[in-house]
Amino acid sequence: MTDDGAVETAELSAVRARWPELDRLPDGRFVVASSRCDGDEDTGQVQIFDTLGREYHAFSVGDAIQHLLVDEAGDLWAGHFDENPLGIRRWSATGELLWASEDDPGAGWITDCYALNVSGTGVWACPYVDFPLLEIRPGQDVRRRTGIVGGADSLAVHGERVAFLDHGRIVHGEMTGSSVERRDVARLTRPEGGPVGRRRVAARGSRVYVGYGPLADWGVFDLSA
Repeated sequence: MTDDGAVETAELSAVRARWPELDRLPDGRFVVASSRCDGDEDTGQVQIFDTLGREYHAFSVGDAIQHLLVDEAGDLWAGHFDENPLGIRRWSATGELLWASEDDPGAGWITDCYALNVSGTGVWACPYVDFPLLEIRPGQDVRRRTGIVGGADSLAVHGERVAFLDHGRIVHGEMTGSSVERRDVARLTRPEGGPVGRRRVAARGSRVYVGYGPLADWGVFDLSA
């Protein structure tokens, strides 16, 4: 789905991922990654497809992918869950490791990347253990703010405002220099007003895309609206 609500379709050949994470590079190419792999030797974990849906490159970023998102520069940000506590890593589209949270003291100890949001060329994250709000930008020190939610599965950012999607709630906050201040709490619902229930989420800037229901309906939460 494009920013203006239009739907585009593309057929990708020979997709290997059983539990896929999908995103698109700025030049129109596609990225498909399997959330599980057999280690660094599994060089087919992340597949890069051209605009016609043909695979032309593949590599591994490590097992237990919770989120895989592409930023505006065309780099891949992978957030891992606790079965392979690599934290958060940034990769080029050719498979070069560019940054790793485990090597950056400013990121702290990350054993599970619960929530990840790509905004511009950086990311926002809310990881386990103590669920801070991390602001990570290439070439800059990681900015760490004390969080207000434990266990949010997604988040949206707009200016100094932030919203966490947490077990059917939307917890709104405002960022200060070193913390997030809670403002209000709302309920996440379907368009007709019912509970969302089990869902899939993908976050980009002020928007969180929410997939729900047996027919994989999608809705959008937009913090800027």
